Amino acid sequence: MVVLTLQGNEINTNGELPKAGSNAPDFMLVNSEMEDVSLANYQGKKKLLNIVPSLDTPVCATSTKKFDKLAKEKLDTVFITISADLPFAVSRFCKTESISNVITLSMMRSRNFAKDYGVLITDGPLAGITARAIVVLNETNEVIYSELVSEIADEPDYDAALALL
Repeated sequence: MVVLTLQGNEINTNGELPKAGSNAPDFMLVNSEMEDVSLANYQGKKKLLNIVPSLDTPVCATSTKKFDKLAKEKLDTVFITISADLPFAVSRFCKTESISNVITLSMMRSRNFAKDYGVLITDGPLAGITARAIVVLNETNEVIYSELVSEIADEPDYDAALALL
């Protein structure tokens, strides 16, 4: 369990992010076409997982837009934004914001991803969705960087994550 804050109020997660050097847990998430997707879908590629509570919040939207721009420059890396949002809402967001370089995945069918990555918020007003985090994986799904943002209303350290790509 990790203690974070949401606008200064303490909340907890169910565990800790995977550490650098460990193998990333596999996942089953849902893409915009309502298809199940796992890490195997991105085999052989570097992956940046932008884990956000909801794209319907300003900071989550900002990080997704920033990573969408950066994805144009890092063609050897798959940029994935993962949220609890339904694929329909995510598709509307991407269309409205002209997001086309980031893959968006939803936890709509299961919270196992959030549990396995230690980012499931267990109490407070956001209980049941994810904390804000970045996890960078190499081509063999080894974790090479992870950051759990200690104040959910803050943006992640983009430069630190990108430095390892």
